[in-house]
Amino acid sequence: MSLRSLLTSIKARDPAARSLYEIAFLYPGVRALFFHRIAHALWSMRLLFLARFVSEVGRWLSAIEIHPAAAIGQHLFIDHGTGVVIGETAVIGNDVTLYHGVTLGGIAPGSLPQGRRHPIIEDGVIIGAGAQVLGGITVGKGARVGANAVVVKDVPPGVTVVGIPAQVVAARAATRPDFLPYGSPCDDLPDPTQRALCGLLNEVESLRRRLAELEAGNPEAAATARGWEGKSRQQAQS
Repeated sequence: MSLRSLLTSIKARDPAARSLYEIAFLYPGVRALFFHRIAHALWSMRLLFLARFVSEVGRWLSAIEIHPAAAIGQHLFIDHGTGVVIGETAVIGNDVTLYHGVTLGGIAPGSLPQGRRHPIIEDGVIIGAGAQVLGGITVGKGARVGANAVVVKDVPPGVTVVGIPAQVVAARAATRPDFLPYGSPCDDLPDPTQRALCGLLNEVESLRRRLAELEAGNPEAAATARGWEGKSRQQAQS
């Protein structure tokens, strides 16, 4: 991975970025990744103390703590960055976005396979500010974790989860090209309850479109779909 490729990927996800030079010299997430690459290489050579020392220097300069053993793919974007913690056995895929205050934390290894204590974050995941992803779980490709969510179970690919504990509130195509900051759908609503209601309303709208399609060709099926739509509307209003 080239530095330019990383900087270009960050610029595409951050509307506040004005130039690649600004990102390279002023973004703490880039500094943290620079020190992590060095620390990870030292850790791979079993120079454990030196690796931890380099990691500590990176933490002083970026306010981001990444264990030298953590495996990180290409184009990780740590936006703002303050308070981000990435644990020892964490695995992060390509094109992942983390916001400030995110913890990829560990739990006791006794009940987990092969001693893995930290999560696997697959490609294209967005994790909102303050979210806590804990244990040897997997967050599937293209998923979004809303701000301040606490995730303790596997997250399927291409869904949005919010709340404590995190629950699925919206499904979407894992290959959807648009980028929504902070991992939140529905115009980035900050409140988990509002986001949950918004996800339900999106589902109602999907049912309405399906109903319109059915009405055009099958009156009997349309009546059944209309019944489901009525139930969904009652849930949204309650």
